[in-house]
Amino acid sequence: MMGMARVVHQHILGRAIRLVRTMGGRTDHVVVVGAGLAGLSAAMQLAGRGRSVTVVERGSHPGGRVGRADVSGYRLDTGPTVLTMPDVIDDAFSALGESTADRLELLRTEPAYHASFADGSALDVHSDADAMAAEIERFAGRGEADGYRRLRTWLTRLYEFEFDGFIAANFDSPLALLTPQLARLAAIGGFRRWDRMVRRFITDERLHRVFTFQALYAGVPPQRALAVYAVIAYMDTVAGVYFPRGGMRALPDAMAAAAVHAGVEFSYGTTVSALERNGDRVVAVRTDTGARLTADAVVLTTELPETYRLLDRTPRRLLPLRPAPSAVVAHVGCRAVDDGAEPMGHHTILFGSAWERTFRDIIDDGAVMSDPSLLVTRPSASDATLAPAGRDLLYVLAPAPNTAVGKVDWAAEGDAYTDRMLTAVADRMPGLDDFEILHVVNPADWAAQGMLAGSPFALAHTFAQTGPFRPANTVRGIDNVVLAGSSTVPGVGVPTAIISGRLAADRITGVPAARTSSRVVRS
Repeated sequence: MMGMARVVHQHILGRAIRLVRTMGGRTDHVVVVGAGLAGLSAAMQLAGRGRSVTVVERGSHPGGRVGRADVSGYRLDTGPTVLTMPDVIDDAFSALGESTADRLELLRTEPAYHASFADGSALDVHSDADAMAAEIERFAGRGEADGYRRLRTWLTRLYEFEFDGFIAANFDSPLALLTPQLARLAAIGGFRRWDRMVRRFITDERLHRVFTFQALYAGVPPQRALAVYAVIAYMDTVAGVYFPRGGMRALPDAMAAAAVHAGVEFSYGTTVSALERNGDRVVAVRTDTGARLTADAVVLTTELPETYRLLDRTPRRLLPLRPAPSAVVAHVGCRAVDDGAEPMGHHTILFGSAWERTFRDIIDDGAVMSDPSLLVTRPSASDATLAPAGRDLLYVLAPAPNTAVGKVDWAAEGDAYTDRMLTAVADRMPGLDDFEILHVVNPADWAAQGMLAGSPFALAHTFAQTGPFRPANTVRGIDNVVLAGSSTVPGVGVPTAIISGRLAADRITGVPAARTSSRVVRS
């Protein structure tokens, strides 16, 4: 067998030359298992590189974790609601010779967030440097505004040094990290603690939360998280936050439509039951409908437990996998907000007073937050068609312990906790009333969907689960299967899932010689 061939390719922007393994043998027909963002991205990249692609999806529509539900005239997004880095989306469409604007309208949410604190203070988080500096000066004084400008410069440098060589790169071993970019990252503090690096620039505790709360996405308290993950704060507070007209579901719908136009075949409502192997290669994918799809290569984007079942193996690791925290998400209809003198925007973060306790509660103690901090998203602020006339749609997210550490009986306590969440929202946001609960998902529900430890955020971004230490997208002993999705490189999030699909395609075809970066660095 030819196995995985070791070839030399030039990394994006020509910044590093690296030996990276790519697939040997025929790769003419690729079966992609899963039509989430990673699977869709892989399919688009592969189709653009001349491969015949079939996507098998157990659901009735594309999206994966970008879920959807239609309830009583409301159009719900049951997955992520924060969209950043549109240039990563552009890259997926450009692989097919299209542009995002051909199929999707992205609306910029301005401000990116409204941050509300337990002491009654509040500020808007702008991605424009001057607007944000002026807001911080009003909120906390000139010194903090000057510190913000220095922090913004640092976040931008972090992103520039990190993106190509760390986030958007395949790794064959930890030695692949030994590049000039790693040295630059280390020199600016990328491998120190997120919390300490932000404190070098700003001292106001409320502002500190605005630039570190994103650690919840990484599943690690900011006091323990590597500063390299502060790049998420760059994505939110510098690059900007967006929302697709029609809801988040419009993104996978647009990606799938472009893929179909390029000749990709989709099979919805079909579950992969087994992989048929011949030696160290998978030769066919079998489904619950009895179909047998021959394959030269396979991309698996399934949840990690299902991936290991299909591969009939669990990789050996020195340390056990650590899932990220989970969340309770309540989808709520309410009376339309009177925007009047104090408009309510798209995203509002309600910070509790015991912020640091939040991380101990959900990560260390396996308990719900004693003093809840909540993300309240109002998608109907950007697209009124997502709710019936005279109504608004809310998405209320409370970080919660995953089922591996959690001590909560969600069947018995879930309804009461949802009521507590909504009471906190009503108390902190008096413009909202007449709630009707449309749909609630808690850690037990995520677990029932097959997510490891009931977490929609997959694996925590600890040092032992970062970069080359994260579960690899290649499979030892199986030459023509690659992985994509949140549990492999580069990690959790909408842009990273899309990048993951591209990295999987690179493993199959190699990096196209003409490839250049389409990303835009904002400062």
